[in-house]
Amino acid sequence: FAKMGVEAPELFEAVAAAAPPRLGEFSSQSIAIMAWALVCIAGVTADKIAIILERAMEMFTGFGRIELSQLYQCWLFVRVEHSQSCSVETHFEDRLRLAYTQITPQPFHLQRDVSDALSEMGWMHEFEYVTEEGLSLDMAQLSSRCAVEVDGPSHYLKDAEAGQFVENGGTRLKTRLLQGLGWTVARVPFYEWKSLKSEGERRRFLEAKLAGCT
Repeated sequence: FAKMGVEAPELFEAVAAAAPPRLGEFSSQSIAIMAWALVCIAGVTADKIAIILERAMEMFTGFGRIELSQLYQCWLFVRVEHSQSCSVETHFEDRLRLAYTQITPQPFHLQRDVSDALSEMGWMHEFEYVTEEGLSLDMAQLSSRCAVEVDGPSHYLKDAEAGQFVENGGTRLKTRLLQGLGWTVARVPFYEWKSLKSEGERRRFLEAKLAGCT
């Protein structure tokens, strides 16, 4: 549901309410996946996410790097989007962040193509910039707090009936987190960029994407 962005608010509210007393029955992987799924779906309240996260921290020893990375996104969601804090001890918070930032981004050729095109337009930026919170941005202009994200196939699912690409849950979550931190996010889908045949088309495309940046 979360990866596909399927809206099922009643289901997710029920899961968020019923899960905390029964977390002991879950594996560490199941706890992390469930918490991450809940933050990917708009509508689940921050206090319920916070309760699950706090209970999860009581069982901290069973989590691996991937699970800790997912839980860090949950913690950041509660702190940023809802201006609430979880009672996660500082050393736990540091370890969550460390696990998340240890996942090293791997730039691919389209990112460099877009970066070169932006530079030719005079749009100065940092390449592979990492925010204070540990979020990696493909390109970032710090003065305007505008981020350009070049999204490859792993950021999308494909609607079998309509044949259209749809952003997956993780991509939507990252956009929400960045917007909550005051960034404007311009996304460059791989399939749109590949369809552009000339330098003029690419320039006009990027100018339209950057229209929301000040």
